[in-house]
Amino acid sequence: MDPQANQSPEELEVFSSRDHHTIITCSLVLSAKSINHRIQQHGDGSASIYVAAVESEQAMYQLHCYFTENSNWPPIREDATQASHSAAGATMLLVGTLALFFLTQTGPWHQHSFWFQAGAGNAEAILKHGEWYRLVTALTLHADLSHLAGNCLIGGFLVYFFFQIHGAGLGLLALLLSAAAGNYINVLAHGSDHIFVGFSTAVFSTIGMLSMHQVIKRRRFFGIRVLVPFMAGAALLAMLGSSGQRTDLGSHLFGLISGLIFGLLLETKFLSTMRESPFLQLCCLIGGICLVLLSWSTPFSTTF
Repeated sequence: MDPQANQSPEELEVFSSRDHHTIITCSLVLSAKSINHRIQQHGDGSASIYVAAVESEQAMYQLHCYFTENSNWPPIREDATQASHSAAGATMLLVGTLALFFLTQTGPWHQHSFWFQAGAGNAEAILKHGEWYRLVTALTLHADLSHLAGNCLIGGFLVYFFFQIHGAGLGLLALLLSAAAGNYINVLAHGSDHIFVGFSTAVFSTIGMLSMHQVIKRRRFFGIRVLVPFMAGAALLAMLGSSGQRTDLGSHLFGLISGLIFGLLLETKFLSTMRESPFLQLCCLIGGICLVLLSWSTPFSTTF
């Protein structure tokens, strides 16, 4: 069958394809420009678009512009996405492995242990003696294996997705600084008679930063969908942060508040741009690791 058999002498074919989606897209482009046209199906499965001869030149020009402007759309981001997921997973595995290894070296909580004497969050030492490094070292200490397992199971899932959003480097550095800030606010609230250890402050900081990301992303500060992350954080706070002999409600609450503040900072234009730079991500990752190492080197250098 001749494809041109049904073509009117006053019409010209401006586009032909076997891809139905492409034909529909071209039809929408022409409709948007108020160019009358019709679609003709052919027996071989292809289809053609016909327009009046007087409008054929304009129609072909509009289709040419559309294909030129969208030649690289959508952008290919598979490699970047896979790299982001791999970096987040590798960082999570590294942090979890180091935390488990660290527990095997420090042992469970004991008030006469060098590790806990040197690195536990001690409000008096922080406020009166300026031992600020304890705000970070306390995050790496856990009372026992169940304490560590609880933080890994609950926090691992949240931290993984947080790293996917902000990158492993920027995410790790922001997490440490936010948790340290939460610990400091907790120290100020409790006064000098308070000792704490554990990564739970960082877990709730993550909840706060993820919640703020959700708010900024939706660009709405009111509405039920925007309140969902806050309600989820409050529910987790009530479920995990309000019972138990060793539970530090203050570290959970102030970690959440600190996370909200840091989450707002992470959504600024400057820090948002940093997410896309592999070099800056690497610098932040090294900075986060150095922050932990420097914090622990301080009590060692003082003791020895």
